Parts: sequence; C-alpha cells; structure tokens
Amino acid sequence: AQERGAGGAPAASHPAFEPHPIQGWTPDFIPNVLQEAIDRRYYDEVVPIPGPEGIKWAKALAQQEGIFTGISGGATFAVARQIAGKAPTGSVILCMLPDTGERYMSTPLFDGIEAEMDAEETALSRSTPSCQFEA
Repeated sequence: AQERGAGGAPAASHPAFEPHPIQGWTPDFIPNVLQEAIDRRYYDEVVPIPGPEGIKWAKALAQQEGIFTGISGGATFAVARQIAGKAPTGSVILCMLPDTGERYMSTPLFDGIEAEMDAEETALSRSTPSCQFEA
C-alpha cells in the first residue's frame, strides 16, 4: 500500500516501484486521485507493459504506420493489442495516443538512430519534394 501523509499526499515511494523509461507515468508513488479510482474500482483491468515493449511498439508504429508517438503511446498500443486479442470478433477498440515522439529524441526510444540522414534516406527525402521543409 502507498504510505501517505496527513493530507493524503504520498509520504514515500510505493513498494512496487521499479524504474522505467516511460515519461509521464507515475514516477514512484500513486497519486491520491489514482488511489481513489483504485479503491472505488473505476477500472476493469490493470495491464502492465514493460518499458522495452512500449519502445518496441512506438518504433513499429512510426516505421509501419507513420504514427510518431512516445514510449507511453507505444505501451498504450501494446495494451490495445492485448485487449484486441481477447475481444469478440467485431469489437470496436479505441486506443488514444495523445502525444508526439519529437519530445523524446534524447530518450531510449531513439537509441541507435543517427541524428543525420544517410545517403539512402536523403535520396528518399528528395524523391518527395512537396513533403520537404526549407532548411
């Protein structure tokens, strides 16, 4: 359980906390507003997603679908895929990715991606002049 002070604010790290690469998700405590939702069972299921899986799906969304989202967006999509795998045929599943990947350029999401384009990427870019920005 989350240790709290007199006003309800977290007084210490949550005992289940583990470091992760997902910015914007609870750092090391459960905020009181989330604790109230947990206590009142305002959710159907908690689906944990490891950081590397969030990174994998964020990269896949960018490479395969042109959707540039952050690590939390990749993790959200991973949950949607799991739910879709269990849902009845014909179900409608909404997966919101309310962020863009550009603010995560210095995170593990972009490890191994060069800052400058190589010759092949430059040639591909030049093949679509109407989609270029002035440098």
